[in-house]
Amino acid sequence: MIVGNNRRVVVTGLGLVCALGGNVNECWNAAVNGVSGIRKVNSVNTDNCYANVGAEVDIPSKELSDENFDRSSLLCIKAAGEALNDAGYTVNDSNSDKIGVIVGNCVGGAASIDVYYTAEKNGAAVAEDVLKMPAAAIANNVAKHFGLNGVTANVVNACAAGTISLAYAADLIRAGKADAFVAGGSDSFTSLAFAGFHALHALDADGCSPFNRSGGITLGEGAGVLIIESYEHAKARGAKIYCEVLGSGVSSDAHHITAPDPEGKGQMLAISRAVANSGLEPSDIDYINAHGTGTAKNDEAEFLSLHTIFDGNDHLSVSSTKSMTGHCLGAAGSIEAVLTVKAVCEDVIPPTIGYTEENLETLKEKAGDFDFVPNTKREKKVNFAASNSFAFGGNNASIVFAKEPREIPDRTNSDRIFVTGIGELLGKPRCEISSDDYKEHGIKMAFYRKLDRFSQLQLISGMRALADAGITVSDNNAADIGIIIGTADGPLTEIVGFQKNVIENGTASGSAFSFPNTVYNAAGGYFSIFAGIKGYNVTNANSVQAGLQSLCYAADVLRNGDEKIMVASGTDENTDITGYLYNTLGLLKDGLGEGSVSLILENEHSASARGAKKYAELAGWACTHKSVDFGKITGSESALKAVCEEACRAAGISAKDIEAVCGFANGVPAVDELEKNAYNELFGDIPVVDVKSEIGESRAAASTEQAAAAAKLIAEGKYKYVLAASFGVGGQYSAVVLKKAE
Repeated sequence: MIVGNNRRVVVTGLGLVCALGGNVNECWNAAVNGVSGIRKVNSVNTDNCYANVGAEVDIPSKELSDENFDRSSLLCIKAAGEALNDAGYTVNDSNSDKIGVIVGNCVGGAASIDVYYTAEKNGAAVAEDVLKMPAAAIANNVAKHFGLNGVTANVVNACAAGTISLAYAADLIRAGKADAFVAGGSDSFTSLAFAGFHALHALDADGCSPFNRSGGITLGEGAGVLIIESYEHAKARGAKIYCEVLGSGVSSDAHHITAPDPEGKGQMLAISRAVANSGLEPSDIDYINAHGTGTAKNDEAEFLSLHTIFDGNDHLSVSSTKSMTGHCLGAAGSIEAVLTVKAVCEDVIPPTIGYTEENLETLKEKAGDFDFVPNTKREKKVNFAASNSFAFGGNNASIVFAKEPREIPDRTNSDRIFVTGIGELLGKPRCEISSDDYKEHGIKMAFYRKLDRFSQLQLISGMRALADAGITVSDNNAADIGIIIGTADGPLTEIVGFQKNVIENGTASGSAFSFPNTVYNAAGGYFSIFAGIKGYNVTNANSVQAGLQSLCYAADVLRNGDEKIMVASGTDENTDITGYLYNTLGLLKDGLGEGSVSLILENEHSASARGAKKYAELAGWACTHKSVDFGKITGSESALKAVCEEACRAAGISAKDIEAVCGFANGVPAVDELEKNAYNELFGDIPVVDVKSEIGESRAAASTEQAAAAAKLIAEGKYKYVLAASFGVGGQYSAVVLKKAE
């Protein structure tokens, strides 16, 4: 156990907007008094739909801000502004580079995709609106609005994204990589999501009733943001402290792309990890804000998970605030985290509403000793509270908050980290995929045909990397292996195709077959299902550099002791839709490529125990950000220099020790010139390996390929130290230093 302040992470600010209100106080007062925000949908045409209710925010986008952003960004900016103000933060030049932004999201700028293609249908599309579509824009837009220049990331793990963003931010603070984060989640109400869940027949026509009628979900929208920071930093600036952030857990079901494992094993792994990582026992937990969506399969699996872990805890209270807020997708976890923090601070638990007297009798049979807080708030001492989030793709996350400081285990692993496997699938303009590519790894056509192209690329490269590393996934090691996937554009073709069909044929026409493939984390879900990987699983959408950032994230997971082996990938597709949208922006008319590159990162103990080959050591890694408008890079030069220097410093070397660089030049003059100037100043006259001249601008895949190329150059004995760096449109940068394995 570790004692002292160096591991303490605290909550100092809260911001919230959802169907219950426009700020924390309004939402909290409504929640504890059992007020529902569910009503008839206004923003989506529900003609011919069997359900027409939702939990929308009663604030038009034009009243949220005059900035030309997607509604998901605008909702997040509103919540973040409240949270920063609540935390007493004044952002200035002296602290902006140590305050980062991590945002969870599910559907990205789907509302703007609807607007763009509706306008195109009428001959009035605006090219600049394309920049509102990617989920990659959200954290950048928040950072730009407030002048924040710390690490940015967009976690796109569907309904678990908000919780994972908080967990990731806390881990980075404990690792000393930031003083504070604006962390949370945001999602807007969209026809894509409504049509998708309608097609799955997963909506409740009468409004959701979690742990009760369990007839389906009710979609909501909103944003929840927490300011979380190191205790030392909060104390030094005299901040009020709401509570402590303790441990978290992230896992995969490896079961089904939309349905939870009925045995709840993945959920239990995430919850158990969160409790254990907090230095607690299940009997210590006083309150759980459950995932509680209101679908039969989800509620049944969560009932089982809670009983398996917490039976014997006779003081546990559980409630689902989704019964009032609706299911806000990528924002759900952070909205529920804000309400959970308030429960800890106020010693009041919001209820699960919607029970009749008859329902209460049934609940007694299912709940056992647990108090599901039906209909009316519960006043009780809440020392420790957890918030659970489970998602499409079988992604699970849980996080624990505490009223007072708590000793937590120091799980950090100081082992060296090695690249032990590489899997590549690259092509310009497109990859050639044949039956041999999936037969090579025993991928059956019945499974392969379920996947969109984005997921197919990821599956092949991921399996190639595992095979190259000599890793066979089994029940013995499945939970010791994790996945981080970086992407710039995600499954853009499926998203746009689904949305265009809804525009043409109405909300009720959504395809149940294609909807699961519209979520960004579907590729990671399918990969985990096929490979049987049950550990940490996150997808990060953060522009071109997201593939390289996936290595940094994966290395942080290994260093934090969460896993022994990580698959770090970069994946982006190139289709007619991708090409059309990039051409609309006037970018890379002839230079797009596509692909997926996966690297196996493994701690030294695991690699040595297996006798694994070692391409190279991952000696240092860093991520930086300098806010510029999303879609631009000019003005962010200082962040590129900083990321290279930080990666070298982390590796214990100086910039002058770097012998070669795997660069990111892509033919756009502003990008190429920025890179050339930075490298000349930092490294002098050394070789710069240009990977994109052969594979095209395959975005996240190309940035991971830069690291793969560096690892292979080192394995071939050509260099001792090679650096790879990549950029994001919006001022994001990641860099890694690879070293000869010794």
